[in-house]
Amino acid sequence: MIILGIDPGIAIVGYGIVECKGNRFKALDYGAITTDANTPSPERIDIIYREMLSIIDKYNPVDLAIEELFFNKNVKTAIKVGQARGVEILAAVHKGLEIYEYTPLQVKQGVVGYGRADKRQVQEMVKMLLNLKKIPKPDDAADALAIALCHGSSLKFKEMFKME
Repeated sequence: MIILGIDPGIAIVGYGIVECKGNRFKALDYGAITTDANTPSPERIDIIYREMLSIIDKYNPVDLAIEELFFNKNVKTAIKVGQARGVEILAAVHKGLEIYEYTPLQVKQGVVGYGRADKRQVQEMVKMLLNLKKIPKPDDAADALAIALCHGSSLKFKEMFKME
């Protein structure tokens, strides 16, 4: 099974493509979709949407695992990120992917085993679980891989205990 993990954003959208076979995880690709702050918002959203469709077409994932947003003190930024997150989900829906959402606490718990793990601990576990030579960059890509791993682990757990 191939999972597309997304760390939502407007300036930087982290993505990670993870293949799950049995109890093994393999990173197929990771990176970031970036948009310039000087580009009008509608164009930025269009760039994100088209890039998402391209990634989905290239890797044909079955599931999208995306981080839930937490309230940001900067309302203007939160709205823009929310709009971008919407098109990130829309692209996946248009391509027939199942959508799964995880809180940052769930991602940390699923990858590190501790919901209060710091960013560095999560990055080190992503590196180790995917047998990578170095921590993925940018941080948004490492976060996206963590989200995909969290989803893969969640599926394995449900499968193991025959849960829906």
